[in-house]
Amino acid sequence: MPLQQSGDSAPTPRRTVLTGARVALPSGVADAGLVAFEGTRITDAARADGAAAPAPGDQVIDLTGHLVVPGFVDIHVHGGGGGSFSSADTEECLTAIHTHRRRGTTSLLASTVTGDLDDLARQAAVLAELTEQGDLDGIHFEGPFISPHRCGAHQPGLLRDPDPADVRKLVDAARGTARMMTLAPELPGGLESVRLLADAGVIAAIGHTDSTYDATREAIDAGATVATHLFNAMPPLGHRAPGPIAALLEDERITVELINDGTHLHPAVLELAFREAGADRVAFITDAMGAAGMEDGMYPLGPMTVEVKDGVARISEGPTAGSIAGSTLTLDLAFKRALTVDGLTVDQAVRALSGNPARLIGIGDRTGSIEAGKDADLVVLDASYDLVGVVRRGAWVVRPSGV
Repeated sequence: MPLQQSGDSAPTPRRTVLTGARVALPSGVADAGLVAFEGTRITDAARADGAAAPAPGDQVIDLTGHLVVPGFVDIHVHGGGGGSFSSADTEECLTAIHTHRRRGTTSLLASTVTGDLDDLARQAAVLAELTEQGDLDGIHFEGPFISPHRCGAHQPGLLRDPDPADVRKLVDAARGTARMMTLAPELPGGLESVRLLADAGVIAAIGHTDSTYDATREAIDAGATVATHLFNAMPPLGHRAPGPIAALLEDERITVELINDGTHLHPAVLELAFREAGADRVAFITDAMGAAGMEDGMYPLGPMTVEVKDGVARISEGPTAGSIAGSTLTLDLAFKRALTVDGLTVDQAVRALSGNPARLIGIGDRTGSIEAGKDADLVVLDASYDLVGVVRRGAWVVRPSGV
């Protein structure tokens, strides 16, 4: 069933009933399930033998041989389709949003890149408006409050300590739409800023850090709840100096982000993280920059230039030249890799790509699982786990062939 992109449209005016497919329900995968939606909401989701039969006038779509899973939720993404969330340009941001939406990401946080505080505030104003109109689910500030020793693709000259006043300036610029901020808690002001964020209802994420094991535990006790792309941009796990990785993996209060693209993490490391953290504490992210969904070439990433070669993005010049600069991943590919390479079950992958991140950012009451009353956010995959359909809030974004 070839993929047909339709763009975003109004919700289907009559009830749509998807039959015949395997359906990833909260109770497990139904080998023959039924999902019905009308307007923007799911009206029925059950195993076929427990669901009401389609009514006259329903649009019935037979998806035998397919898998239906909840729409993906990406809590860490910088751009896509040639567009960047750091551009402060509404159309460019929408390009990135729609690129990932067509790949199954029905909810996402827009991630910024280290920059001047005034520039970040201007970006936040644009992203806040997109959040307020329903295109985004909030803002993730990644930098500038990160370690110069673990800056990765962030421009070293723009980094600064997490002064709580500066942290508050960015939170205020987001007009209530800031959902997460990555910082290095070992820097001066780090713990105070973690507490400020927690008190403000913003997720404090530990990342791009040179923190020790003990300092990381202090940050967790202060209110940090996320590990930004665990293993990347932090000291490696050591047998005498375990560093932040051990503290983040062992603490049940922490959700760990993992970039499942085959470049950022060896499969054995991903397996280790999944085993130690457990399926309920993992969120797969893309960390995608503007080249996601595009050809190899040169792309901007905040104030820097990135070269993408063979699908891998690296800083092209300056003191951090050669550093991996995010990814070109989309979550449909991360889902397929989870099942075909990593050996995860459908239920584990669904939690990592939908349920866990939705719950983490406070939207689990309306999305992240296939249940009656929740938003009709759905992804349809064929027998090879390739994406063939996307529904967002009851509207087909990508229609399976013949629908």
